[in-house]
Amino acid sequence: MIYLDNAATTKPDEECLKAAEKYLYSEFYNPSALYKGGYALQLEIKETRERILSLIADVENFGLVFTSCGSEADNQAIFCGGKRGNVVTTAGEHSAVYSTVSELKQRGFEVRFAEINPDGSVNEESLLSLVDEKTSLVSVIHVNNETGAINDIVRLSKLVKARNKFTLFHSDGVQAFGKIPFKLTRDIDMYSVSAHKIGGVKGVGALIKRKNLIIKPLVYGGGQENGLRSGTENVFGIKNFGFAAEKRYACIKENYKKASEMHALLWEKLDKSLFKRISGENCSPYILSVSAEGLRGETLLHEADDAGLMIGTGSACSSNEKKRFSRAVLACGVSESVAEGVLRLSFSPDNTCDEILRAAEILNKIVANRKEIMK
Repeated sequence: MIYLDNAATTKPDEECLKAAEKYLYSEFYNPSALYKGGYALQLEIKETRERILSLIADVENFGLVFTSCGSEADNQAIFCGGKRGNVVTTAGEHSAVYSTVSELKQRGFEVRFAEINPDGSVNEESLLSLVDEKTSLVSVIHVNNETGAINDIVRLSKLVKARNKFTLFHSDGVQAFGKIPFKLTRDIDMYSVSAHKIGGVKGVGALIKRKNLIIKPLVYGGGQENGLRSGTENVFGIKNFGFAAEKRYACIKENYKKASEMHALLWEKLDKSLFKRISGENCSPYILSVSAEGLRGETLLHEADDAGLMIGTGSACSSNEKKRFSRAVLACGVSESVAEGVLRLSFSPDNTCDEILRAAEILNKIVANRKEIMK
């Protein structure tokens, strides 16, 4: 079986699982306990927090709050940041952001959506035109989870601050962390990440924030995570996240190059008479979105699955909404017939070129057969 749905989730790294295994069995204590075993785990969590943070930010200026997932981190950032005036985001956001700002709208806040470009990146002019003296929060996804478009959040955050220095800037970095070489700058106030997109286990993510930024918790209780996220810590998940993050960042440039080669190879081998490219030329090499216009992506997904290839049709989270067309893909300006046939092919360092060649063969065959049937 060939797995090319790594933007949805990745296979947990066996080496990292083995390294974290003891936190399930022998070192299972509650980190809030006062005996030596519990206190030792407190120190372990602190060390892991700093190690993950150092991979992407200045430890002196940023802090990290462990959460259950990237979606929770997005929720905390938006509900804490969108406290007054208006909130600005983009039409191409992951549902974790889009649905959360929609909830703010239901609560009476003004929410403004910037247009996106044909490749899924935010239209800079549209975004900045929406920022004014009453804008409390701007949220722009770093790497679009459906098209792979990369937003220059360093530039965008600086431009937003130039418009309103009091506006908070948040970015969903789930598809960028561990994949795109990048460091947080002082204009980026909050940044969401997730473990299971980089070989970690499901059930752990984090919200990275400026240290002097005051936010409130979503989850109240025992006061864990410096009072910002109550609940007994998932020590196994946290430690596994740390191991996975360090492993990915140790070879981030090599992995980026490998993903670029696989991305280019797959597009080269796909029949251009059957597929239309949705992803832009400068998108993340980890995601290639194409469309078999006039066909249903979901039908093709199941046929590919039967042939030994697992792929996606867009955001895995959005599949639960039972919508025929992707909101984000439609916002790119494509027709409904193109949006309906979208397939998302996403890579990991574990994939091989032989798998890519076989994947192209399977996709070309099933789409050609389906079009022949429809004649």
